[in-house]
Amino acid sequence: MSTPETSRFVRIRVELVLAVDDEEAVTGAALQSLADDVELPDAERAHAERAVTEDTAEALAHLVDPFDLVSQVPGVELQQASWSSELVDYDPDSPEWDLDEEDGGENDPEDDEMTVG
Repeated sequence: MSTPETSRFVRIRVELVLAVDDEEAVTGAALQSLADDVELPDAERAHAERAVTEDTAEALAHLVDPFDLVSQVPGVELQQASWSSELVDYDPDSPEWDLDEEDGGENDPEDDEMTVG
């Protein structure tokens, strides 16, 4: 009798909608994070600094790190992570924002992803 093979890989999808009350604080934190990154090449740092200064969503993308979400979980190793950020019009009462909806809707986070791995 054989047992069915199961994958040891698990995909967790997370979608967050954040309300930004202080854009300057977010931008400042992103700029500080970039300044603290001693391994970041100067050309890449300059590009990233422009991006986070011009776009709060970009600043958040530099601050929210999927690796931090699982770094303390015992028995797992992050293999790949994807995340994206964009400014959106949010209406919590709209059916468009139903979190129980199946993947692949208009606000599918895979539409514009940043992939690491």
